[in-house]
Amino acid sequence: MPANRWNIKLFEPSFAAWEPQSEPSRQIAVLMSGGVDSSVAAHLLREQGWDVLGITMKIPVSCRTGSRGCCGADAALVCHELSIPHYFVDVTEAFEKLIIERFRLSYGKGETPNPCVDCNTLLKFSLVWDFLEETFGIRHLATGHYARVIQTGGPARLGRAKDRAKDQSYFLYGIAREKLARFVLPLGEMTKHDVRATAGRLGLTVAEKAESMELCFAGEGDYRAALASTGADRPGDITDMRGNIIGSHKGIAHYTLGQRRGIGLAGGKPLYVGRICARTNTIALGTREEASLQTINADRINALIPGELVAGRPMFGKIRSYGEPQPCTLATVGRAGVTAEFDRPQFAPCPGQRLVLYNGDDNIVAGGTIAAEVIS
Repeated sequence: MPANRWNIKLFEPSFAAWEPQSEPSRQIAVLMSGGVDSSVAAHLLREQGWDVLGITMKIPVSCRTGSRGCCGADAALVCHELSIPHYFVDVTEAFEKLIIERFRLSYGKGETPNPCVDCNTLLKFSLVWDFLEETFGIRHLATGHYARVIQTGGPARLGRAKDRAKDQSYFLYGIAREKLARFVLPLGEMTKHDVRATAGRLGLTVAEKAESMELCFAGEGDYRAALASTGADRPGDITDMRGNIIGSHKGIAHYTLGQRRGIGLAGGKPLYVGRICARTNTIALGTREEASLQTINADRINALIPGELVAGRPMFGKIRSYGEPQPCTLATVGRAGVTAEFDRPQFAPCPGQRLVLYNGDDNIVAGGTIAAEVIS
């Protein structure tokens, strides 16, 4: 996907222009959101002797950030405090088509999308990285994610962070394998406490800035406002898992698999959303057992250690970003996707979300999109 197809543009430098002082092998661009993590990452890179360029993506969102402040302005200010050049890169058109439109289409099909994975895979690690290399000649990229790139003589590996509670490797599995050796994650060995302490010691403006829990393109608004044109907000029937109508819903966009609260229907025992069908515009409720699956299929696979993607091999899988990877076995591996058989049923695997597979060394073997149907 060539960057020029999506009208990606570079703004004038926020303060000083990029004038590299080091050899190309020591030049790096760090993607900065305006939060404490990417800010400390930029500082650490500079301390390690890198020639650092701060980059913030301009995306299509109204800056309704309340007390958190404007993220882009914060990123530029931090770069000024660190004496690092900073630029905005306008990715509005690409973000609208590749992230927001996918988000809408996924919900319209009754799926649960993961726009953060899409943004990393399709924008940050693809279009933006390639654009920066073409524009500045910079081949290395860094982010403030909590994960590790391991290089011990062989091919680079993408692994979990030291801080297991903050590990974000799940969101990064889509990076191209050939780019891993040029990907730098300065926070992989740090805890969140370490990062905040470093920011405080440096006196950075964002040292105590609260973390954002919303989708970036929704600001502090409700993401469902982006779904009005998909048909996913039409009322429909609620059924039990056998198809018997037991109530009505206000639109499938208001529900995700595994949801219990906010359904508006009381039962004699806890009931969860166990199935969403866009074709019939229905949701089905069931017990926790009925909403769980032991066999999970995934397509659109990105393999980071293809030699380990072998049927019959034991793995550890995650079907959502939080929680520990769970023991499973690769039941099938095909050209179209994989099937993982978990040792224990997994609660509410959501089509559209991601299945990420780790080996015994906590390195990502592969990841893909959870599919409702069997992959052959």
